[in-house]
Amino acid sequence: MENQDLPEGPEPVYDRVASGYQTFHSTEEFVCEWGGALPELDIAYETWGELSTGRDNAILLHTGLSASSHARSQPQNENPGWWEDFIGPGAPLDTDRFFVICSNLLGGCYGSTGPSSTNPASGEPYASDFPIITVGDMVAAQLLLLDHLGIETLHGSVGASLGGMQSLLLAAETPERVRRVVSISAAIRSYPQSIALRFVQRQAVMADPDWRDGRYYGASFPHRGQKLAREIGTITYRSAPEWLERFARERRDEMPRLDEDFQVERYLVHQGEKFCLQYDANSYLYISKAMDLFDLTVATQELGPAVDRIRCPTLVIGVTSDVLFPVWQQSELVERLRKTSCPVSYVELDARYGHDTFLIERERVGEPLKTHLEAELEQ
Repeated sequence: MENQDLPEGPEPVYDRVASGYQTFHSTEEFVCEWGGALPELDIAYETWGELSTGRDNAILLHTGLSASSHARSQPQNENPGWWEDFIGPGAPLDTDRFFVICSNLLGGCYGSTGPSSTNPASGEPYASDFPIITVGDMVAAQLLLLDHLGIETLHGSVGASLGGMQSLLLAAETPERVRRVVSISAAIRSYPQSIALRFVQRQAVMADPDWRDGRYYGASFPHRGQKLAREIGTITYRSAPEWLERFARERRDEMPRLDEDFQVERYLVHQGEKFCLQYDANSYLYISKAMDLFDLTVATQELGPAVDRIRCPTLVIGVTSDVLFPVWQQSELVERLRKTSCPVSYVELDARYGHDTFLIERERVGEPLKTHLEAELEQ
């Protein structure tokens, strides 16, 4: 449906990206954490700014669940990116100072290897034969990309939501390769509430008869299930105060109806329909499952909990209206980092846009981000 006559409000810029990125191709077998392997691997990425002669000014920007590598406009794709105002000359990720890299997730559908990619063994899309992946697998693929680019040490590892999970894990797994970390609206691990919400979204997709055990490529797409999944997800991305101000109890017509009647219902339908045109349903399933499996507190036999290995200065940003990653989860992360003497700063924003605040509030999110990344340069 068209977004006609809906009360206006700021919305993230997410578009389907089919070109304009670079591709790193690895011919080495990629073994996944929970078993299974990919015989080869593609990672789509884009860059902004210039890499210094010392190759020490790179910032890796990690994406959330449904974002592409297109975080900012560039000559090969001049459309606005999903973090357009956060990247550029003088911006929080200042391209006059930094070389910014953003890649599409392993498991994604915007140029990186995912369920919709062709399985070399069969010549058909992987579909549900794609192996279960983790945030650790995503980070391992990013490390292959950094090696390909000849970047041994990152100035910064930055991410929000699932991107924050990656940012933290990268600093934990390779502390010698990361000088600064930023985690926005993320967590030390996934908790039952968010796991349950993502489970219901996956169930909506898999209950659609058109899903066909993931083998819908070349046939009808599981549109109804994907749409419902995104509608559920959208409820967790914004906040009740914003919707009260934006939609109140406004209705579409005088007579009640069983479909989209209230304006907030029309908004959810619009978001669901829009997402169906942009994103692969199987990628949605696999990446959301990876979020569920995330836990930095698990100790291995050889090493302690991953979170205890983070040593570099870390900025944590939480949002009071975030229902998907509540601020108590940000506080838990901060307290855990402080116990290991990790230099950590915490910023809590009283913002009304919920989880999507990191995509919308350029000044309030961008200012502490810029300060954190540039502090060492000012010394």
